[in-house]
Amino acid sequence: LFDNEATAGVDYDGSAPGSHLGVLLNPVSPLDKIHGLFLTGGGPTALDAVGGATRFLQERMIGFDWGVPNMRVPIVVGAVIDDLIVVNDPKVRPNAEAAFKACSAASSAPIEEGNVGVGAGATVGKMLRGSGYGGMKGGLGTASLRLGDAVIGAIAILNAVGDVADWRDGKIIAGARRPDGRGFVRIVDVLRKQAGEREHAGLRIFDEPLRSTTLVVVGTNVDFTKTELTKLAMMASVGAGRCINPYHTNGDGDSTFFLSTNKLKSDLGVSVVGSLAAE
Repeated sequence: LFDNEATAGVDYDGSAPGSHLGVLLNPVSPLDKIHGLFLTGGGPTALDAVGGATRFLQERMIGFDWGVPNMRVPIVVGAVIDDLIVVNDPKVRPNAEAAFKACSAASSAPIEEGNVGVGAGATVGKMLRGSGYGGMKGGLGTASLRLGDAVIGAIAILNAVGDVADWRDGKIIAGARRPDGRGFVRIVDVLRKQAGEREHAGLRIFDEPLRSTTLVVVGTNVDFTKTELTKLAMMASVGAGRCINPYHTNGDGDSTFFLSTNKLKSDLGVSVVGSLAAE
């Protein structure tokens, strides 16, 4: 939720994103402002929960003036991760009422991190689970950077098939676990070995469409156009690509959103803000 409208761009490098109205963030769309961004678990069946956030804004007369008395039309972009295998109950998923309650409970307090909210059912390192290498929980994390009056903040929801490594030294910090519990295997090393075996007899991967999505939202107060924010989203995606491997696979729905509250005029520019956003 924004104090006012926000300008937004998106980078869809995943092959199977689950989204609601995300096409409106394309630079050729004439709508250059949105009123909310809704992230949820529950797979594609939970996208209708966006309606709860839309109703919350409508009741507060937030949205575009459509020329109809006493009515506003809020644009709420939605994005979803699939965690249905973790939940394992078709009745347990967010609905519009849950989204409305989430909006009602929103505050400016520090964002809770870990297995909460959209990250509650997120997992990571599951690409080789068919070969006996178990994955582990993912979740929601945040980071921010202040540059004088400029602010860059990021939220990441990790629900990836790949490993997660510290890009500074390459050490795996989350991912596919060894059957004996003694640390991690490096997924790409296993893929290389199995792919080289005769007739690929041992190559069994989990990479079904829609099943693995890492969602990243980066926000700044620096004023940018919608086209510039699209480029910034592309640059920010590189940050996740440094840490997640494999990333942007055929089944991933990876999506990176970049938002601006447009409150600060600055000469920092796209290349500087994009580089620091990726960091």
